[in-house]
Amino acid sequence: MRLVVYNARECDPKRCTATRLHRVGKIEMVYDFHELPSGAVLMDPFAEKALSKADGETAKIRGVVALDCSWKKIKQLADLQRRLKPRALPYLIAANPTYYGRPTTLSTAEALAAALFILGEKVLAKEILSPFKWGGVFLELNKELLEAYSNARNSGEVVAVQNRFMFSKQ
Repeated sequence: MRLVVYNARECDPKRCTATRLHRVGKIEMVYDFHELPSGAVLMDPFAEKALSKADGETAKIRGVVALDCSWKKIKQLADLQRRLKPRALPYLIAANPTYYGRPTTLSTAEALAAALFILGEKVLAKEILSPFKWGGVFLELNKELLEAYSNARNSGEVVAVQNRFMFSKQ
């Protein structure tokens, strides 16, 4: 599966998970929005639909795109949403050292691994996280949710799983 990351060069390259994934040959890195594959699944926290197994065929044919940039600053998202298929990741907890334990604040590597897991590519999800000491912790910390999300057939079912989890914690 083609994995492409747009890198806005906003973070410390020594701590950037996307940079490390690129260095070890696990992803493609681009520095211009125009280089992103048209029609690919875009990891977008503002998307109206949640990523689900139903996006699997598109992801296999067109790829999965992650944006390694500040979501607060992004201005060209409207153009990307027209060219790509925006999908939001459901509720998950970060395991990376910078944001450990924080919900929905995933590193690029965690976001890609979560997307792959939800799309049914569990082995590839583990491979993406293999360069990081905390990679296995992310999968273990979110094991129950990731399994449930990967069993959901569509966006609505993913949201239903997320809502059941959120309401059970209150």
